[in-house]
Amino acid sequence: MNKIIQAIKERRSIRKYKKEQIDDNELLAILEAATFAPSGHNDQPWHFLVIQNRRIIDDLSRRTRTIMSRKDDERIAEIGRNPDYHLFFHAPTVIIVSGKEDGMVSDSHLVPFADCCAAIENMLLAAHSLNVASCWIGFIRYLFQKEDICGELPIPSGYKPYYAVALGYSDMTSAPKPTPRKPQVVARVY
Repeated sequence: MNKIIQAIKERRSIRKYKKEQIDDNELLAILEAATFAPSGHNDQPWHFLVIQNRRIIDDLSRRTRTIMSRKDDERIAEIGRNPDYHLFFHAPTVIIVSGKEDGMVSDSHLVPFADCCAAIENMLLAAHSLNVASCWIGFIRYLFQKEDICGELPIPSGYKPYYAVALGYSDMTSAPKPTPRKPQVVARVY
């Protein structure tokens, strides 16, 4: 099987990490892969903030959980109230992915958001290829919607944080099995 297709099929979101920090060369390769993602008009509207400070990672998790605990959606609120839930699953490295606020807009859609999502997928696949576990962290959007973390973290002016990626070495005995793919999601016109 083609190596890229194999990596796409094998990659899983990992939610249990060893405390050991990832190797700097692996981190740099993952970040470089992110910068090679496609972007509208090759604008490359992204910024990647690497956090490897346990105190900051734990604080971002705690603050996000607090916001989640107050949500009307009971499923989200229950996760937020769980004192054992760690937003980043105790990963030693977290990357916050931000996009240019004044980036290209097409039909009322902000193109940097899609570009940053493509960069995240490149990171996840690059991490998998290097045996570094990863997880795309969407719940952090609750923190980004409520608090201006750009003032407290070195996110450049004019950039909006979208998501985070947790990175580390897996502390699981095996990767989760893939869930069955939904049928009939492809249509063809001849």
